[in-house]
Amino acid sequence: SDDGKLSFDEFKAYFADGVLSGEELHELFHTIDTNNTDNLDTEELCEYFSKHLGEYENVLSVLEDLNITILKAMDKTKKDYQEASNLEQFVTRFLLKETLNQLQSLQSSLECAMETTEEQTRQERKDPTKPEVLSFQWPGKRSARRLQRNNSLSPNSPQFSTGWIEDDSQWMTQINRLQKLIDRLEKKDLKLEPFEEEVLEENARSHIMIVQRQMSVVEEDMEEFRLALKQYVESASAQGGCLHVSIQKLPSDSRFIVYEFWENSNAWNSHLQMNYNKTFQRSNVDFLETPELITTMLVPGKY
Repeated sequence: SDDGKLSFDEFKAYFADGVLSGEELHELFHTIDTNNTDNLDTEELCEYFSKHLGEYENVLSVLEDLNITILKAMDKTKKDYQEASNLEQFVTRFLLKETLNQLQSLQSSLECAMETTEEQTRQERKDPTKPEVLSFQWPGKRSARRLQRNNSLSPNSPQFSTGWIEDDSQWMTQINRLQKLIDRLEKKDLKLEPFEEEVLEENARSHIMIVQRQMSVVEEDMEEFRLALKQYVESASAQGGCLHVSIQKLPSDSRFIVYEFWENSNAWNSHLQMNYNKTFQRSNVDFLETPELITTMLVPGKY
Protein backbone atom coordinates (compact mmCIF):
# COMPACT_ATOMS: atom_id res chain seq x y z
CA SER A 1 0.00 0.00 0.00
CA ASP A 2 3.07 2.27 -0.36
CA ASP A 3 3.28 3.00 3.37
CA GLY A 4 6.93 1.93 3.70
CA LYS A 5 6.22 -1.48 5.25
CA LEU A 6 4.78 -4.88 4.35
CA SER A 7 1.83 -6.53 6.02
CA PHE A 8 1.66 -10.33 5.90
CA ASP A 9 -0.84 -10.23 3.02
CA GLU A 10 1.47 -7.96 1.03
CA PHE A 11 4.46 -10.13 1.90
CA LYS A 12 2.58 -13.26 0.82
CA ALA A 13 1.45 -11.68 -2.47
CA TYR A 14 5.04 -10.82 -3.40
CA PHE A 15 7.02 -13.80 -2.09
CA ALA A 16 4.65 -16.76 -2.61
CA ASP A 17 6.37 -19.03 -5.16
CA GLY A 18 3.90 -21.90 -5.47
CA VAL A 19 6.14 -24.18 -3.38
CA LEU A 20 6.01 -22.86 0.19
CA SER A 21 2.75 -23.47 2.02
CA GLY A 22 0.80 -20.72 3.76
CA GLU A 23 2.12 -21.91 7.12
CA GLU A 24 5.72 -21.83 5.90
CA LEU A 25 5.25 -18.32 4.51
CA HIS A 26 3.80 -17.23 7.85
CA GLU A 27 6.79 -18.71 9.70
CA LEU A 28 9.21 -16.97 7.32
CA PHE A 29 7.40 -13.67 7.81
CA HIS A 30 7.79 -13.81 11.58
CA THR A 31 11.43 -14.90 11.25
CA ILE A 32 12.17 -11.73 9.30
CA ASP A 33 9.99 -9.59 11.61
CA THR A 34 12.62 -9.25 14.34
CA ASN A 35 10.83 -6.19 15.81
CA ASN A 36 7.61 -8.22 16.28
CA THR A 37 5.41 -5.50 14.76
CA ASP A 38 3.51 -7.77 12.31
CA ASN A 39 4.89 -5.52 9.57
CA LEU A 40 8.22 -5.74 7.76
CA ASP A 41 10.26 -2.63 7.11
CA THR A 42 13.13 -2.18 4.68
CA GLU A 43 15.83 -2.66 7.30
CA GLU A 44 14.42 -6.03 8.40
CA LEU A 45 14.21 -7.30 4.82
CA CYS A 46 17.74 -6.13 4.01
CA GLU A 47 19.15 -7.63 7.20
CA TYR A 48 17.56 -11.04 6.53
CA PHE A 49 18.50 -11.40 2.87
CA SER A 50 21.99 -9.94 3.38
CA LYS A 51 22.82 -12.94 5.59
CA HIS A 52 21.89 -15.36 2.79
CA LEU A 53 23.30 -13.70 -0.32
CA GLY A 54 26.42 -15.84 -0.63
CA GLU A 55 27.71 -15.84 -4.21
CA TYR A 56 24.71 -13.78 -5.30
CA GLU A 57 26.16 -10.74 -3.52
CA ASN A 58 28.69 -10.51 -6.35
CA VAL A 59 25.99 -11.22 -8.96
CA LEU A 60 23.71 -8.44 -7.72
CA SER A 61 26.63 -6.04 -7.46
CA VAL A 62 27.61 -6.71 -11.08
CA LEU A 63 23.99 -6.31 -12.18
CA GLU A 64 23.82 -2.93 -10.47
CA ASP A 65 26.96 -1.82 -12.31
CA LEU A 66 25.55 -3.24 -15.55
CA ASN A 67 22.31 -1.33 -15.08
CA ILE A 68 24.17 1.95 -14.57
CA THR A 69 26.42 1.27 -17.59
CA ILE A 70 23.47 0.49 -19.87
CA LEU A 71 21.59 3.60 -18.74
CA LYS A 72 24.65 5.74 -19.52
CA ALA A 73 24.91 4.14 -22.97
CA MET A 74 21.18 4.76 -23.59
CA ASP A 75 21.57 8.39 -22.61
CA LYS A 76 24.49 8.86 -25.01
CA THR A 77 22.60 7.05 -27.79
CA LYS A 78 19.63 9.36 -27.32
CA LYS A 79 21.87 12.42 -27.70
CA ASP A 80 24.07 11.25 -30.59
CA TYR A 81 21.93 8.96 -32.77
CA GLN A 82 20.02 11.53 -34.83
CA GLU A 83 23.17 13.43 -35.79
CA ALA A 84 25.17 10.30 -36.61
CA SER A 85 25.91 9.08 -40.14
CA ASN A 86 24.02 6.14 -41.67
CA LEU A 87 26.93 3.82 -40.94
CA GLU A 88 27.22 5.01 -37.34
CA GLN A 89 23.47 4.56 -36.87
CA PHE A 90 23.73 1.01 -38.22
CA VAL A 91 26.54 0.20 -35.77
CA THR A 92 24.46 1.59 -32.91
CA ARG A 93 21.46 -0.55 -33.89
CA PHE A 94 23.68 -3.60 -34.16
CA LEU A 95 25.21 -3.02 -30.72
CA LEU A 96 21.78 -2.51 -29.17
CA LYS A 97 20.53 -5.74 -30.73
CA GLU A 98 23.61 -7.70 -29.66
CA THR A 99 23.29 -6.38 -26.09
CA LEU A 100 19.64 -7.43 -26.05
CA ASN A 101 20.51 -10.90 -27.37
CA GLN A 102 23.11 -11.40 -24.63
CA LEU A 103 20.66 -10.31 -21.94
CA GLN A 104 17.93 -12.57 -23.33
CA SER A 105 20.33 -15.50 -23.35
CA LEU A 106 21.19 -14.80 -19.71
CA GLN A 107 17.50 -14.44 -18.86
CA SER A 108 16.73 -17.77 -20.52
CA SER A 109 19.40 -19.51 -18.44
CA LEU A 110 18.08 -17.94 -15.22
CA GLU A 111 14.47 -18.90 -16.02
CA CYS A 112 15.54 -22.49 -16.67
CA ALA A 113 17.43 -22.54 -13.38
CA MET A 114 14.40 -21.15 -11.52
CA GLU A 115 12.01 -23.67 -13.03
CA THR A 116 14.40 -26.56 -12.41
CA THR A 117 15.00 -25.68 -8.76
CA GLU A 118 11.28 -25.19 -8.11
CA GLU A 119 10.48 -28.55 -9.71
CA GLN A 120 13.23 -30.33 -7.78
CA THR A 121 11.97 -28.85 -4.51
CA ARG A 122 8.44 -30.07 -5.16
CA GLN A 123 9.66 -33.59 -5.93
CA GLU A 124 12.06 -33.78 -2.99
CA ARG A 125 9.44 -32.92 -0.37
CA LYS A 126 8.52 -36.26 1.11
CA ASP A 127 5.48 -34.88 2.99
CA PRO A 128 4.33 -32.10 0.69
CA THR A 129 2.12 -29.45 2.20
CA LYS A 130 -0.34 -27.55 0.12
CA PRO A 131 1.42 -24.60 -1.56
CA GLU A 132 0.00 -21.15 -1.09
CA VAL A 133 -2.23 -20.17 -4.02
CA LEU A 134 -3.07 -16.50 -4.28
CA SER A 135 -6.46 -15.26 -5.38
CA PHE A 136 -5.09 -11.79 -6.12
CA GLN A 137 -1.93 -10.06 -7.24
CA TRP A 138 -0.61 -6.80 -5.83
CA PRO A 139 0.38 -4.27 -8.46
CA GLY A 140 4.05 -4.13 -9.34
CA LYS A 141 6.59 -5.33 -11.85
CA ARG A 142 7.28 -8.67 -10.21
CA SER A 143 3.65 -9.74 -9.84
CA ALA A 144 2.92 -8.66 -13.40
CA ARG A 145 5.93 -10.58 -14.66
CA ARG A 146 4.90 -13.71 -12.76
CA LEU A 147 1.37 -13.50 -14.12
CA GLN A 148 2.69 -12.98 -17.63
CA ARG A 149 4.95 -16.03 -17.46
CA ASN A 150 2.17 -18.23 -16.10
CA ASN A 151 -0.07 -17.20 -18.96
CA SER A 152 2.51 -17.85 -21.66
CA LEU A 153 1.24 -20.20 -24.35
CA SER A 154 -1.80 -21.12 -22.26
CA PRO A 155 -4.81 -22.23 -24.37
CA ASN A 156 -7.11 -20.99 -21.61
CA SER A 157 -5.89 -17.44 -21.98
CA PRO A 158 -7.14 -15.12 -24.73
CA GLN A 159 -3.68 -13.67 -25.32
CA PHE A 160 -0.01 -14.54 -25.63
CA SER A 161 2.36 -13.36 -22.94
CA THR A 162 3.34 -10.53 -25.28
CA GLY A 163 -0.15 -9.09 -25.08
CA TRP A 164 -1.54 -9.24 -28.60
CA ILE A 165 -5.03 -10.68 -28.97
CA GLU A 166 -6.31 -13.50 -31.16
CA ASP A 167 -9.91 -14.60 -31.63
CA ASP A 168 -11.18 -18.09 -30.81
CA SER A 169 -10.71 -19.49 -34.31
CA GLN A 170 -7.08 -18.35 -34.43
CA TRP A 171 -6.48 -19.88 -31.02
CA MET A 172 -7.90 -23.20 -32.17
CA THR A 173 -5.59 -23.05 -35.19
CA GLN A 174 -2.62 -22.50 -32.85
CA ILE A 175 -3.66 -25.37 -30.57
CA ASN A 176 -4.24 -27.76 -33.47
CA ARG A 177 -0.89 -26.82 -34.96
CA LEU A 178 0.92 -27.55 -31.69
CA GLN A 179 -0.96 -30.86 -31.37
CA LYS A 180 0.21 -31.89 -34.83
CA LEU A 181 3.78 -31.00 -33.91
CA ILE A 182 3.53 -33.08 -30.76
CA ASP A 183 2.13 -36.00 -32.78
CA ARG A 184 5.10 -35.76 -35.14
CA LEU A 185 7.51 -35.63 -32.23
CA GLU A 186 5.98 -38.75 -30.70
CA LYS A 187 6.92 -40.62 -33.87
CA LYS A 188 10.57 -39.67 -33.21
CA ASP A 189 10.74 -41.72 -30.03
CA LEU A 190 9.67 -38.78 -27.93
CA LYS A 191 8.02 -39.75 -24.65
CA LEU A 192 5.59 -37.24 -23.13
CA GLU A 193 5.14 -38.04 -19.47
CA PRO A 194 1.67 -39.08 -18.20
CA PHE A 195 -0.07 -37.24 -15.39
CA GLU A 196 1.43 -39.15 -12.50
CA GLU A 197 4.11 -38.81 -9.88
CA GLU A 198 7.57 -39.39 -11.27
CA VAL A 199 10.80 -40.21 -9.44
CA LEU A 200 13.63 -38.61 -11.40
CA GLU A 201 17.02 -40.23 -11.76
CA GLU A 202 20.03 -38.18 -10.80
CA ASN A 203 20.92 -35.66 -13.55
CA ALA A 204 17.90 -36.78 -15.59
CA ARG A 205 16.93 -34.47 -18.41
CA SER A 206 13.19 -34.85 -18.27
CA HIS A 207 11.85 -31.62 -19.75
CA ILE A 208 11.52 -30.59 -23.38
CA MET A 209 12.04 -26.92 -24.20
CA ILE A 210 9.40 -25.30 -26.41
CA VAL A 211 10.33 -21.89 -27.81
CA GLN A 212 8.08 -19.40 -29.57
CA ARG A 213 9.76 -16.54 -31.48
CA GLN A 214 7.68 -13.68 -32.88
CA MET A 215 9.25 -11.39 -35.49
CA SER A 216 7.69 -8.40 -37.25
CA VAL A 217 9.54 -7.86 -40.53
CA VAL A 218 10.04 -4.63 -42.45
CA GLU A 219 8.00 -5.06 -45.64
CA GLU A 220 10.73 -4.06 -48.10
CA ASP A 221 13.20 -6.51 -46.48
CA MET A 222 10.81 -9.47 -46.62
CA GLU A 223 12.67 -11.52 -49.23
CA GLU A 224 16.07 -11.08 -47.60
CA PHE A 225 14.56 -12.02 -44.24
CA ARG A 226 12.99 -15.17 -45.70
CA LEU A 227 16.37 -16.26 -47.03
CA ALA A 228 18.09 -15.61 -43.69
CA LEU A 229 15.28 -17.43 -41.86
CA LYS A 230 15.55 -20.43 -44.18
CA GLN A 231 19.30 -20.69 -43.54
CA TYR A 232 18.71 -20.37 -39.80
CA VAL A 233 16.04 -23.10 -39.74
CA GLU A 234 18.21 -25.46 -41.78
CA SER A 235 21.14 -24.96 -39.40
CA ALA A 236 19.02 -25.25 -36.25
CA SER A 237 17.26 -28.39 -37.52
CA ALA A 238 20.63 -30.04 -38.12
CA GLN A 239 21.58 -29.70 -34.45
CA GLY A 240 21.49 -32.91 -32.43
CA GLY A 241 19.33 -31.41 -29.69
CA CYS A 242 16.71 -29.93 -32.04
CA LEU A 243 13.54 -32.01 -32.32
CA HIS A 244 11.52 -29.82 -34.69
CA VAL A 245 11.25 -26.30 -36.13
CA SER A 246 8.07 -24.89 -37.67
CA ILE A 247 7.30 -21.48 -39.22
CA GLN A 248 3.97 -19.68 -39.31
CA LYS A 249 3.34 -16.50 -41.33
CA LEU A 250 0.36 -14.47 -40.12
CA PRO A 251 -1.75 -13.39 -43.09
CA SER A 252 -2.85 -10.08 -41.55
CA ASP A 253 0.62 -8.51 -41.34
CA SER A 254 4.33 -9.17 -41.80
CA ARG A 255 4.70 -11.14 -38.56
CA PHE A 256 6.39 -14.54 -38.45
CA ILE A 257 6.08 -17.01 -35.59
CA VAL A 258 8.74 -19.72 -35.28
CA TYR A 259 8.11 -22.72 -33.02
CA GLU A 260 11.17 -24.66 -31.89
CA PHE A 261 11.22 -27.92 -29.92
CA TRP A 262 14.51 -28.69 -28.17
CA GLU A 263 15.57 -31.87 -26.40
CA ASN A 264 16.15 -29.97 -23.14
CA SER A 265 17.13 -26.54 -21.84
CA ASN A 266 20.85 -27.31 -22.21
CA ALA A 267 20.37 -27.97 -25.93
CA TRP A 268 18.55 -24.64 -26.29
CA ASN A 269 21.22 -22.73 -24.38
CA SER A 270 23.97 -24.30 -26.52
CA HIS A 271 22.03 -23.33 -29.64
CA LEU A 272 21.98 -19.69 -28.50
CA GLN A 273 25.78 -19.61 -28.54
CA MET A 274 26.18 -21.10 -32.04
CA ASN A 275 27.51 -18.90 -34.84
CA TYR A 276 24.53 -19.51 -37.15
CA ASN A 277 22.17 -18.20 -34.44
CA LYS A 278 24.28 -15.10 -33.81
CA THR A 279 24.50 -14.50 -37.57
CA PHE A 280 20.71 -14.66 -37.83
CA GLN A 281 20.32 -12.24 -34.93
CA ARG A 282 22.71 -9.77 -36.51
CA SER A 283 20.94 -9.94 -39.85
CA ASN A 284 17.69 -9.03 -38.11
CA VAL A 285 19.05 -5.68 -36.96
CA ASP A 286 17.65 -4.04 -40.09
CA PHE A 287 15.06 -6.67 -41.07
CA LEU A 288 12.77 -6.33 -38.03
CA GLU A 289 10.51 -3.42 -37.17
CA THR A 290 10.82 -4.18 -33.44
CA PRO A 291 13.01 -6.57 -31.40
CA GLU A 292 11.78 -10.14 -31.62
CA LEU A 293 9.73 -11.54 -28.73
CA ILE A 294 10.80 -14.90 -27.31
CA THR A 295 8.66 -17.10 -25.05
CA THR A 296 10.00 -20.38 -23.61
CA MET A 297 8.25 -23.20 -21.80
CA LEU A 298 9.50 -26.45 -20.28
CA VAL A 299 7.21 -29.46 -20.88
CA PRO A 300 7.56 -32.75 -18.95
CA GLY A 301 8.91 -35.37 -21.34
CA LYS A 302 12.12 -36.88 -22.64
CA TYR A 303 13.61 -37.79 -26.00
